[in-house]
Amino acid sequence: MQFGIFTIGDVTTDPTAGRTPTENERIRNTVEIALKAEEIGLDVFATGEHHNPPFIAPANPPILMAAIAAQTKRLQLTTATTLITTNDPVRLAEDYAYVQHLSSGRVDLMLGRGNTGPVYPWFGKDIREGVNLAIENYALLHKLWREEEVTWQGRYRTPLHSFTATPRPLDGIPPFVWHGSIRSPEIAEQAAYYGNGFFANHIFWPAHHTQQMVERYRQRFAHYGHGTPEQAIVGLGGQFFMRRNSQDAVREFRPYFDNAPVYGGGPSLDEFSRNTPLTVGSPQEVIERTLSFREYVGDYQRQLFLIDHAGLPQKVVLEQLDLLGEILPTLRKEFDAVRAPGVPDAPTHAAALAAGRGTQAAATPATDRWTGTRAEDHNTLEAD
Repeated sequence: MQFGIFTIGDVTTDPTAGRTPTENERIRNTVEIALKAEEIGLDVFATGEHHNPPFIAPANPPILMAAIAAQTKRLQLTTATTLITTNDPVRLAEDYAYVQHLSSGRVDLMLGRGNTGPVYPWFGKDIREGVNLAIENYALLHKLWREEEVTWQGRYRTPLHSFTATPRPLDGIPPFVWHGSIRSPEIAEQAAYYGNGFFANHIFWPAHHTQQMVERYRQRFAHYGHGTPEQAIVGLGGQFFMRRNSQDAVREFRPYFDNAPVYGGGPSLDEFSRNTPLTVGSPQEVIERTLSFREYVGDYQRQLFLIDHAGLPQKVVLEQLDLLGEILPTLRKEFDAVRAPGVPDAPTHAAALAAGRGTQAAATPATDRWTGTRAEDHNTLEAD
């Protein structure tokens, strides 16, 4: 099982100090958080995608992923989420394959529809077509990573004729895809159809909602012949704020919760903590709450926590990571102890390669079908 963190990249005023970080600070702090994640032994770092203030999560996540990949050795990099609805599948195929090469395969991605309505017209799309865009665009992305020459026609972009996305996926293995959703059963269906992973956002809705979404995905995963329901690949979101004792955690986090744009004016901290996975308390309480997720989703492969939001200063975020690092061995041990036989590990590039699912790169450079030449032929002609 993989453990990690995800960021939504919000630039929020610290309600206790009245200070708002600059965009530059927040961007550089995000890289520092990712490096800290590897230092404490986490498996995964995920970044959201946003195109509007008050967020600095990259509009093109591979830029941040490449920067982090250059400074880490083991950390798996992913998104939370990549907008499959408003991005061009051709660009996604090329960008994520490129960063896959730069990171030696330490990349996967989570696809989602997005929850910011105005982003659709910004990119010339209609939000009423959100589900259809997600279905068609991913069908094309899936094909681009698996076929050398793609001829394709759909409703939402211009046709392709004998098109090859470059670079090709590393070792012939496309990045693993998770389909992320808060509330859309169609996205769970899409994940099941392709045998991909399903990531339940799990930070705003009660346990029974997450349970229903995951159960639907598992049943449909089996229906499409990818394995048993227990072999489906599931990831969960979550969030916490820890201090050595519960009282200190609640007292310190309450002003952040009360003033955060995503929480303010809604349920109280106590009510929200009861009805969602948000855990504000001691390390032992975070352990117990996290272990309880398995009771309603079964064995799963990836757990990501949101910890750097709501205006929390960087010093506090790094302290949260230190505390997470302390309880990480216990979480791993306890989840492993109850894991049922036959439950698959979280997918990785290395595991796919070891299983023989890769292909060898071409021995000679490809010929450009449009000019009939190879790059080195062109260079030779220039030299002559």
